Amino acid sequence: MLSSFRDLVMPEIAISGPYKRFSILIALLLATGSSCSDLSEYDTEQIQTAMNDSLLVTTESWDVEMVLMQDGMTKLLIEGSYAINYQTEGRKFSRIEGPVYVQIFDTTGAVETEAWSKRAVYLEDEAEFELIDSVRVQTNNDGRLYSKYLKWSQYTDRITSPSFVTIITKTDSISGRGFDGLTDLSYYIIQEPTGDFVVD
Repeated sequence: MLSSFRDLVMPEIAISGPYKRFSILIALLLATGSSCSDLSEYDTEQIQTAMNDSLLVTTESWDVEMVLMQDGMTKLLIEGSYAINYQTEGRKFSRIEGPVYVQIFDTTGAVETEAWSKRAVYLEDEAEFELIDSVRVQTNNDGRLYSKYLKWSQYTDRITSPSFVTIITKTDSISGRGFDGLTDLSYYIIQEPTGDFVVD
C-alpha cells in the first residue's frame, strides 16, 4: 500500500560525480581538440579512466528489506528506514540508515542471532555487512554483545570488531578490544580482554 507520493514516484537512478574533475576534463578535451586533431592512445585512455572514475550511479530506497541467500536458504535479513546504493566501475556498496535490524539464520533456517544498530554498510563485492553506532547483538542461547562497530562476513560466517566490545554469556562477562567470533557467540577471541570469566 502506498503511503506517500514518494512511494509512487521514486527516482530510480540519479547520476552525480565530482564536478570539478569533470570540468577540468572538459577543459582538457577542448584544449587538446583545438591544438591537434587526434589524441594519442595514452591520452584517450587517461580521459576515459577519469570519466569512469567521476561517474557515480545511485539508487535510493525507503523502508528497506534486504535478504541474502546461501545454498537456496535465507542467510541474513536486514531492515532499515532508508538506503542508498552506490555503484562505480570498481565498487558497489549500500548505506542503510536506521534503526537497523538484522537477523542471521543457521543452517536449519532458524534465527540464530539478532542485531540492532543505528547505521549499516553493505559491501557487495566483499559480501560483508558493517554495523555502526550503538551495536547490540542477541543470540538464541542468551549471549549478548555490545559495541560501536561490528562486521559480519558472509564468506566466513563470523563477526569481527577492532573496537571495544562487551560480551555477556551464561558463564562470561568480558570486555576488550580485537573481537573475532562465531555469530552465535559460542566461540570467540578477544585479543585484549578485561573482566571476569569462567574457564571450564
